[in-house]
Amino acid sequence: MSQDARFEDGAERPLNLGALDESDLTVISALAQDAVFPATEMLWRPTERRFALLLNRFRWEDEGRARHGAERVQSVLVVEGVTAVASQGIDPKDRDTILSLLAVTFVPDAEPPGGHVLLTLAGDGAIRLKVEALDLRLRDVTKPYRAPSGQAPEHDE
Repeated sequence: MSQDARFEDGAERPLNLGALDESDLTVISALAQDAVFPATEMLWRPTERRFALLLNRFRWEDEGRARHGAERVQSVLVVEGVTAVASQGIDPKDRDTILSLLAVTFVPDAEPPGGHVLLTLAGDGAIRLKVEALDLRLRDVTKPYRAPSGQAPEHDE
């Protein structure tokens, strides 16, 4: 029996969450919000139908921030069943480009379960992944480290 992802699942241990529906994806999107990554850390393997990003994500779920300061952790975001990739506003060959992930959403096709996973980036950039069905994972792969800024990302209210 599977259980839906919950924001509290992040607690003080590494994340390893999956999304098979839009409610699960909402949790993953919130946890990956403001993650940063170089454009060179994107990988699409067409023969495996897999797209992956190595992210430096802010640990929004961390309740110990007052005790030890703001932290980030390297995480892998993997999307399965990807049949096509398109992007706008980014040059994946520009090794100096640092991208910031704002949201991960799913737009279903008229005939489920297919659709598009949209990775919305700061500065009007976006990555659109055509998928056979929503199948996405977010997994922490390193220990947390102090955020270089020492602070949580700011949001306009």
